Amino acid sequence: MIATDVCIIGAGPAGAAAALQLQRLNIPCIVVDKAFFPRDKICGDGLSGKVLTALNRIDKSIGDRLCQLMEKEDSWGVTFTAPSRDSLDIAYQPDYNSHAKTGIPAGFVCKRINFDNFLVTELKRCPDIQLFEGQSIDQFTLQEDGYLLSDATGTFSVKAKLVIVANGAHSAFTKEVAGIHMEPQHYCAGIRAYYKGVTGLSADGFIELHFMRSLLPGYFWIFPLPNGEANVGISILSSVVRKRKLNLKKTLQEIVASDPVMKERFKNATLASGIEGYGLPLGSKKRTLSGERYMLAGDAAYLIDPFTGEGIGNALYSGRIAAQQAAACLQANDFTAVYMKKYDSEVYRVLGTELGLSTKIQRLANRTWLFNFLMKTAMRNKQLRELMSCMFYEIDLRKKLTRPSFYVKMLLNR
Repeated sequence: MIATDVCIIGAGPAGAAAALQLQRLNIPCIVVDKAFFPRDKICGDGLSGKVLTALNRIDKSIGDRLCQLMEKEDSWGVTFTAPSRDSLDIAYQPDYNSHAKTGIPAGFVCKRINFDNFLVTELKRCPDIQLFEGQSIDQFTLQEDGYLLSDATGTFSVKAKLVIVANGAHSAFTKEVAGIHMEPQHYCAGIRAYYKGVTGLSADGFIELHFMRSLLPGYFWIFPLPNGEANVGISILSSVVRKRKLNLKKTLQEIVASDPVMKERFKNATLASGIEGYGLPLGSKKRTLSGERYMLAGDAAYLIDPFTGEGIGNALYSGRIAAQQAAACLQANDFTAVYMKKYDSEVYRVLGTELGLSTKIQRLANRTWLFNFLMKTAMRNKQLRELMSCMFYEIDLRKKLTRPSFYVKMLLNR
C-alpha cells in the first residue's frame, strides 16, 4: 500500500491542474488514471481563453509550452449562428482585430489525445508527482485517518488523507459517495466525428456553434483543426433526446447531407473517423462538491457550461482551487465536510455567475423567436457582445455585472 497526503483520481485537465498546482505549493501527491497516455477522449476539442489563463496562473512556463505545441489550431473566437441563420462573431479577447492580430491567440482547438497528453507530460516533469497509468480505482473506503483506495482486486491500493476526484462524467465516486446522479435536464448527449475537407472555415480559427431549429436548445458544431481537419458534432439535452427519441448519429448525417447550408460545405468532405457519443454533465444546477476528505473537480463535479458546452477551462479552474483547498486542509489538519465547504464556496464564487448566466441563455435558446431576437440584439449592441466575450476569457463576470455603468451602456447601446 502507498501512503500519501493527497491522491488525485484522474489525470485529465482537472486532475492535472490539481497536481501541477500542488507541485507549485511543494505538496507531493499521487495521480492515478485508468488509461495509458496518450489516449483519446470524445470531446469538441475547443480550448477557450480560460484554458491558457488557468495554466498561466499555475505556472506561466506551462502556458508558454502549450503555445508552442504543434498539434493545435490557433483560435481567436467563436461564431454563433441563430435558427434564423444570423451569425455573430464573439472574439475571445475584447480588443481583437481580424486585420491586425498580434500576440498569442487566447484560444486553441486541439484534439484531446494531444492536449491531455501534453498535460501528462507536464506531470512527468514534476519530481513530487507520482503518476500511475493504466490503474483503476474501484473501491473507496473512508477510514478514521483517510481514504483507502484500491482496484477491484485490492492488489493496488493507496491510503490518502485527502482525495481529489477528477475522473470524469462517469465517476463511480461521484455517484456512490457524493450521491450525484445523471439528471436528463442537466445533462447533454453529444456525438463527435472528424472530417477532412469542410469548406468555409474561418481564417482566424473561429469555432462555430449552429443553433439549428431542429436541435434547440442544443447545437451543431464545427471546430477547425490542423491539417485540414475539423471536429464536427452535436450537443443536445438528454431530456430532449429522450422526449424526441432522437438518433444523434443519424441526425448528424442528415444535417451534413441535407441542410441547405451544410450540404454545400460538406460536399467534398470525407469522414476521417467514426461517429462516437459521450455525455456532458452540466453546471446548470448547484451541487455539493465536497465531503469529508474529498473534493470533486472537473466533469466529476458537473461543471460544464450549459450554453457553450465548454468544460476544459472550468475543469482546470476547479482542479487548481481543489489543490489550494487541499493545502489549507493539510495546514489546519482539518478534513471535515464542514471545513471542505470552503472549496464549494470558492468554486461557485469563481464560476457560479458565469454558469448561472449560461443557464439562462440556454433556456432562452429553447424559444426560437427569443433566441433570434437575442442574436439580433447582440449584433448591434457592443456591451452585450463584450459580455459574451468575457464568458470565454475573463473568469470573473461579477465585476462587470455589478457596475451600474455597464447597464447604462447596455441600454444606450454603446
